[in-house]
Amino acid sequence: MNILGISAGFHDAAAAVVDGNGNILYAGHSERYSRIKNDPNLHPDLLMDAWQAAGTIDTIAYYEIPWKKQLRQLYSGQGIEWNKLTVKQILKQQFGPCVLPDRIVNYSHHLSHAAAGFQTSPFKRATVVVIDAIGEWDTISIWAAEYHNGQAKYKRLWGQKYPHSIGLFYSAMTQRVGLKPNEDEYILMGMSAYGKPRFADTFKNGLIHNEWDVTFKQNLHTGLDPDFFYHFAHNEEIASSAQTLCENLIYNIMRRAKNFGWSINLVYQGGVALNCLANRNLGEYFENIWIMPNPGDAGSSLGAAALAYGKKLNFTNAYLGHEISSQYPVNALLDSLLSDKIVGVASGRAEFGPRALGNRSLFADPRGPDIKDRVNDIKRRQKFRPFAPIILEEFVDQYFHMPRGWGTSPYMQSVGICRYPDLYPAISHIDGSSRVQTVKKDCGSGIRELLEKWFVITGCPMLLNTSLNIRGEPMVNTRADADRFEQAYNVKVHS
Repeated sequence: MNILGISAGFHDAAAAVVDGNGNILYAGHSERYSRIKNDPNLHPDLLMDAWQAAGTIDTIAYYEIPWKKQLRQLYSGQGIEWNKLTVKQILKQQFGPCVLPDRIVNYSHHLSHAAAGFQTSPFKRATVVVIDAIGEWDTISIWAAEYHNGQAKYKRLWGQKYPHSIGLFYSAMTQRVGLKPNEDEYILMGMSAYGKPRFADTFKNGLIHNEWDVTFKQNLHTGLDPDFFYHFAHNEEIASSAQTLCENLIYNIMRRAKNFGWSINLVYQGGVALNCLANRNLGEYFENIWIMPNPGDAGSSLGAAALAYGKKLNFTNAYLGHEISSQYPVNALLDSLLSDKIVGVASGRAEFGPRALGNRSLFADPRGPDIKDRVNDIKRRQKFRPFAPIILEEFVDQYFHMPRGWGTSPYMQSVGICRYPDLYPAISHIDGSSRVQTVKKDCGSGIRELLEKWFVITGCPMLLNTSLNIRGEPMVNTRADADRFEQAYNVKVHS
């Protein structure tokens, strides 16, 4: 039995394939094929890769309940899309004339998030927290998850519904500082280090009705009310204040989740789980933490497939997407790093998730004083934005003070404090933090061998690692994409 999980029709379409033994055969993003950021539709080449990985598809699992979503859209003033009331309507639009399998199942949006996390986690029992912008109606949910006779079981413990949403609040603040909502929230997070949270209480008093229950005085779906907050403020102060309030709300949810007493293990999902700055304190509430490397809606394609499968998935790493068949070019990358300090790689299977983890990456020597500016110039990014270090796992404690619960961070999901920011300025943010990626010996990518050889030659066990993409486009997917990157920025990309 092969199951095709689908997240599509609204934004950030993705597909995942799970076989009858719980192996993840493929998982990828449509935007990587179409080159359209957050593409809502399934690209034919994405479907081709998924179908080739499976051979045959017996079941399609869809990540949410369309008619409930349409009711919420009607309630919010968006109107109803009459051609998206059922899963079959949506799938016919996405698949065209293709013959669909007889078995088509679908699950609620937040349950798909929960399953994507729990059924890829190492835990037999966990408290699952989902925080995003909106599902059908849910914006926050807490679940008790465990396995009974090998079958994954979920019990909903608590939740909050639209329009009360941390995700919508953060997107509204992203828009308030002139960035693009639903896309640039991570830039707002980076900007927050440059300001003081002068207006955190202003935001709380003006916007929050009940901090413990996470209820808002305004519906922030369309942004801030124009009559709210006309005060003179620097964008950096707004960003810092928004981040502070966002964290306080998240931690109230984590306290509530902990108080249920279900488990010391936390599985955390939804788009808000990508806020790695807030994630640094999760260890204050739970002993063990798992955030699947693709916790947003695209990852719910795998969550829907997991629910249809019903049992624990065999998750080993995030390299699940389109494959560039080649041996990882370790020596060529080393030569380029030693001579030019900066180099790209496009080799092996693409990462499933929003972060480059070594197979579609731009690397640089983290030690040079000019490296950060050079890489920002290449990627046409704002100068204030930080870069992440990728480091051999066994050295992380020597170079970073990692927060409780984050001894390792293989998917860049938390920040640590760099112990030697003057020596490694390219990967140290203005507040001393770094979004650390640790690399274990069996990581599934040639990046491990590259780091080992780099360390032998330089005595430095880490590199700067950022995504290989042209500004405004998704990450490089194919060799042709890599060639375009080379031509646009005159940076060598090895495969």
